Amino acid sequence: MRAAVLEAHGEPLSITEVDRPEATPDGAVVELEACGVCRSDWHAWQGDWDWLGIQAQPGQILGHEPAGHVVEVGDDVEGVSEGDHVAVPFNISDGNCHFCRNGHANTCENGAPLGFVEDLPGAFAEELHVPVADHNLVELPDGVGSVDMAGLGCRFMTSFHALAHRADVEAGDWLAVHGCGGVGLSAVHIGDALGANVVAVDLSDEKLAKAESLGAAETVNASETDEVPEAVHAVTDGGADVSVDALGIAETCRNSVLSLGTHGQHIQIGLTTQEEEGVVGLPTDAMVMKEIEFIGSLGMPPNRYDEIFRMVAGGKLRPEEVVSGTIELDDVNEKLEAMTDFGTVGIPVIDSF
Repeated sequence: MRAAVLEAHGEPLSITEVDRPEATPDGAVVELEACGVCRSDWHAWQGDWDWLGIQAQPGQILGHEPAGHVVEVGDDVEGVSEGDHVAVPFNISDGNCHFCRNGHANTCENGAPLGFVEDLPGAFAEELHVPVADHNLVELPDGVGSVDMAGLGCRFMTSFHALAHRADVEAGDWLAVHGCGGVGLSAVHIGDALGANVVAVDLSDEKLAKAESLGAAETVNASETDEVPEAVHAVTDGGADVSVDALGIAETCRNSVLSLGTHGQHIQIGLTTQEEEGVVGLPTDAMVMKEIEFIGSLGMPPNRYDEIFRMVAGGKLRPEEVVSGTIELDDVNEKLEAMTDFGTVGIPVIDSF
């Protein structure tokens, strides 16, 4: 089958033929119909995250936002059948550890990220093997397409978990979203659906216009001010109640914290680059004086996807609105290159392998 394989960090992925996967006893093989191209793939391509122990190595098939249909199941699989239309969360878990058993599979003790480690070849390919299929596959509701649901593997569900489960977002709250890439635009749309007044922050007028179309009440162009936190304080009349760093660089992290009012909550979604290597200096005195919370958020437990599906069915969430367009597998290098200078808007999705 065809797949996009990492040859060397920062060099074009090799579009080549590899062996098709076979289902393990507890696993399933999914024929892919769509896979988002995420900034996390860009991080993997760049060789980031060795400080987390998940640096993608040469030979790795990248890609972690897949949707498609099951074509093979292992002998021990009970809840998944051939033909099922499924999405695959990027945070693959074992289903048996303490955290999985208590509904927190996104922080599984033995979990690993799809497409970043040798044991989990990714979804820039015609087919994908998913271990512990009964636990890790999420059946999609009738009437939705794979392209529309591709972002559920990472960006959309990550933003949903952060705002709906980790933060205390209430109707009428001011929510600031720093960075309007795919995860940031998803956060804008989800925050609006949850009843928040959203302030979108980015350097790009095009991305800010997209944020407005997804529900942002206010926007701040960070290229036009040296004091982003002051601009957010001005439009929120005293500071945001909740603020999200959806990018993961030192500047957006600090701006997010400083954008908050008293008793505000900062949510860290974005992971850092080689410049920060996972460490960012914070305004701790201001955090103490204002009793600001700093909250990390990772992925989303598969057992809570039905919350998204109910809001989609009710018309409150439209994940397809964050999809910017479809591409072929052969175009993936062009999209990764564009991400170096933040040149993509929304979620580009591979729909031809």
